Amino acid sequence: MTRNFPERIISDQTKAVLWMFGGMLSFSLMAISGRELSVELSTSQILFVRSVIGLLIMIIVMSCIGWGQVKTKKIEIHILRNIAHFLGQYAWFYGIALISLVEVFALEFTMPFWAAILAVVLLGERISLKRVLSISLGFIGVLIMLRPGLQIISPAALVVLGAAFLYAFAHTFTKYLSGFDAPAAIVFYMAAIQFVIAIVFCFQDLVWPSLRLLPWTIGVGVFALTANYSLTRAFKLSDLSVVMPIDYLRLPFIALVGFVFYDENPDAWVLLGGSIVILGSWLNLKSSS
Repeated sequence: MTRNFPERIISDQTKAVLWMFGGMLSFSLMAISGRELSVELSTSQILFVRSVIGLLIMIIVMSCIGWGQVKTKKIEIHILRNIAHFLGQYAWFYGIALISLVEVFALEFTMPFWAAILAVVLLGERISLKRVLSISLGFIGVLIMLRPGLQIISPAALVVLGAAFLYAFAHTFTKYLSGFDAPAAIVFYMAAIQFVIAIVFCFQDLVWPSLRLLPWTIGVGVFALTANYSLTRAFKLSDLSVVMPIDYLRLPFIALVGFVFYDENPDAWVLLGGSIVILGSWLNLKSSS
């Protein structure tokens, strides 16, 4: 007697949610890896280590799936995208070492607003009234977190805000490239181009971390790749309206990580501003659906 089991025990939507949780965990672990490495390494050195690990992994992956997938006619766009992404990563890791993890992640959530503005300027997309409202909420949230005039604004916080803008710039080019190149090509050129940029940034000060930091050394490269891969898988399996709200859990999750492992007490204003930014991001998502 045979039983007919369903072909798909787990639905695509459930898989997408699980991949999104994997992405959330990967981003958080990448932040922790960067924080641990900052004890011995400068920001440029951390990016060099991340680039070396990432490129080695991508060479192995491309050797398995075939180098034919890296063909592109848009190499200049890949270069522009990765200059922006590298500078964004530099600013992000710089902030990781100097301000609380929850503040870094809260400011990073402004990326969708910068992306919406850049999509209008660079891609000619139309902007709706609902999206204007979402962008306005986003900047209100930023003002609450930074509180200009009421306290001295941390330079590191402004640097992380710049990282969010650069990430949005890179994201806009990724959206453009996805219409021409395979995902494997986009990830490979990210690893290869940013490896070259990393060497230029720190060729006079190349330092490899001590053996005790080996797990974090490997982690900062591996988690950078798994984070992006997890998001890509999630977006392919389900709608943005399903998976993106999961990403918002990164803020309370990283606040808990900072509290438990680094004795960081979340600032009430940062949590309030971050919540308003998330609300604005949710409205931005709804205006796109």
